[in-house]
Amino acid sequence: MTPPQPRTQFRIPRDSNLNYLPFMYFLPEDLIIKCPTLRSLPRCLGDVAHSEEMIGLIGSDQFLNEIMDASAALVFPHFGFGGWKEHYTGYCPVWKLSYALPLWSRLLEAETGWGLQALLTTPSTVSIPFFAPDYIRVVMERVVKRGIEEENWQSILDVVRKMPCEEDFENWNTNVRIDFLRKWYHTRSKKVQMVSLEACMKDDRHGIHEMAADTCDVAEIAAGNDFAEWFMARLSTRDREILELRTQGFTYQEIGERLGYQNPSGAIKRMQAITKMFLEYENEQQ
Repeated sequence: MTPPQPRTQFRIPRDSNLNYLPFMYFLPEDLIIKCPTLRSLPRCLGDVAHSEEMIGLIGSDQFLNEIMDASAALVFPHFGFGGWKEHYTGYCPVWKLSYALPLWSRLLEAETGWGLQALLTTPSTVSIPFFAPDYIRVVMERVVKRGIEEENWQSILDVVRKMPCEEDFENWNTNVRIDFLRKWYHTRSKKVQMVSLEACMKDDRHGIHEMAADTCDVAEIAAGNDFAEWFMARLSTRDREILELRTQGFTYQEIGERLGYQNPSGAIKRMQAITKMFLEYENEQQ
């Protein structure tokens, strides 16, 4: 009797895109539909295996680019940085880390068991269902936490968060970028009086006005010696007085009395105009 022959082990090269197929099937449906190549792949392995076109798509750069973008979108929010991945450029270390697809693919398998071997044991005639979005979010949070702990990244992430570079942010007029620029100029200033725009835009009697309080810390930035000369020179004498009084902590009522306004609304409106001019000036400097 002839002894049974050992089964041939099929080895997939480490640099093959097939290794990322399990991660592709883990992506949420609302993310898949945004990726032309990924959404064209059948969710039945038999349909994939018997189609040269589908095998070619998996081996293409389009597949790799789309799944890297998609995986980064799942990973980035769990690093604890503000905004979305799109608010940052490729210069940001955390942005680069979110694109480490081999790492996240390996950690996903370690955390859940969902990897290439598990995928290949799925019957070829079964359509792989989409995972629930809440489940994906919870799993990716654990995956990122696991990666941070295993690789001892926490101290590095803390440094990146405290010491960002200006080029880390796209040139968009978003709250994330404005908040960064406020901190950027503040930390570079020699002399800063800590009076925020929120303080400039409200007092005990009048509250917050039409403009959002968290838009930008005009008074904080303009008080810096290296920034004040550029911005303050563009203001009228009256506007300069209003801004200087606000950085010194005067209320709109007190400013109105000092400058001869009939009521505080005149000083309030001028402060809103100053804020608008500041944002326009800031955009000119980008």
